[in-house]
Amino acid sequence: MSEQLEFFPLQSPCRGICQSDERGFCRGCFRSRDERFNWQTMTDGQKQEVLRLCRQRLLRKLRTAKATSGEEPEQPSLF
Repeated sequence: MSEQLEFFPLQSPCRGICQSDERGFCRGCFRSRDERFNWQTMTDGQKQEVLRLCRQRLLRKLRTAKATSGEEPEQPSLF
């Protein structure tokens, strides 16, 4: 499989919210500590993998937040 050439460097996903959650991931970009500290030395392929993992972590957080909110639509009474 041929590798696609990247014309632009992959930008850091940092959003300036540098706080760790209970699992050790950044609350802003969802990277682990090692992923944040080693970003500058990673290859583009490694950075893409980190970005993929960050998207998965974000989606997982959104799913759990939706499940724990317990907001079910209220059905009006028929009587």
